[in-house]
Amino acid sequence: MRREAGRVGGPLTAEAGVLGVALVVPRQGPAGIFGPACELCAQLAADEVNAAGGVLGRELRLVTVDGGAPPPLVAAEVEALVAAGAVHGVTGWHISSVRHAVAPRIAARVPYVYTALYEGGEDATGVYLTSETPDGQLRPAMRLLAAERRVRRWYVVGNDYVWPRRTARAAQRYARESGGEICGASYLPLGAQEFGNVLRAVERRGADAVVMLLVGSDAVRFNRAFAAAGLDQRCLRLSTLMDENMLAASGPEATRGLSATAGFFGALATADTLDFHGRYAARFGPESPGPSALGESCYEGVLLLAALINRARSWEVGAIEGAAGEVSYEGARGLLRLAGRHVRQRIYLAEADGLDFAVTADLDAWSGPARP
Repeated sequence: MRREAGRVGGPLTAEAGVLGVALVVPRQGPAGIFGPACELCAQLAADEVNAAGGVLGRELRLVTVDGGAPPPLVAAEVEALVAAGAVHGVTGWHISSVRHAVAPRIAARVPYVYTALYEGGEDATGVYLTSETPDGQLRPAMRLLAAERRVRRWYVVGNDYVWPRRTARAAQRYARESGGEICGASYLPLGAQEFGNVLRAVERRGADAVVMLLVGSDAVRFNRAFAAAGLDQRCLRLSTLMDENMLAASGPEATRGLSATAGFFGALATADTLDFHGRYAARFGPESPGPSALGESCYEGVLLLAALINRARSWEVGAIEGAAGEVSYEGARGLLRLAGRHVRQRIYLAEADGLDFAVTADLDAWSGPARP
């Protein structure tokens, strides 16, 4: 389940001159589609941190843990690494059920940088978050689609765990703010294969748009089934978890009317984004998996963890908590800062365009107080 980056196996003990970091990313299950890009992006960040002098003069070394395994097993693996002194920090993209299992097991013994978009509300000591929450991501996107595409009736389709269910509760408020409603919801187990009943419910309820809260390959299969049923002719889709790798797996014929919202898209042609893509391609080659928002989040997770420890001059959580308000880092999205253990960030809306996204809006203009 575990391997040290660049090696098979790896000792479960501390090593002089090395600062170990547990990289918790999925290698199996619906989210396994993200795993390769997450690992490569994290390794790129580790390489760059080490080239700049490392962390407190130590080499930063990644120890990969399969975050796609059952949450209790993931948590036990991470706890064992921390207890042995083999890692001095934890980061990575994994679902909220894994975070809920890991955080209490390491209990603020080492800093934990969580990079996945999530349902919001996490405030545990020693946990820092780099990605989107519904209020800054889903809320403005729903407002924009209500105003510009006249969406009034929303149907939620999600996997059956904490992130989709809590996000759906927030979506009910957001729909009402824009004069609409959630007209139905369906929750499916991770690894769902059959969507017939869900698609019939979407059609029967007369939904204008579906809020997709599905993970990885489940979302891919849903996209294909949605298009095969002809619902893409009359119903939009809005996803807060959809990247270019999932678009490619879905196929261009299955993504008509699909929008996504995130803090990073490969199509963002900023100087920082273009530079990041150039370094990634130079390091891993043109045939490597596209970094996408999920992989890029792991790049940021390593950078933030290194910045926290370097700023505090310690990997002790107490010292980091005292210095966290002054921490910033510069990555593929430019210069970012922490505010209340969350990274301040800009969020975008993009529409599927074949196998890529076209960024259509900066959602800052749609944040803030509800519009009349």
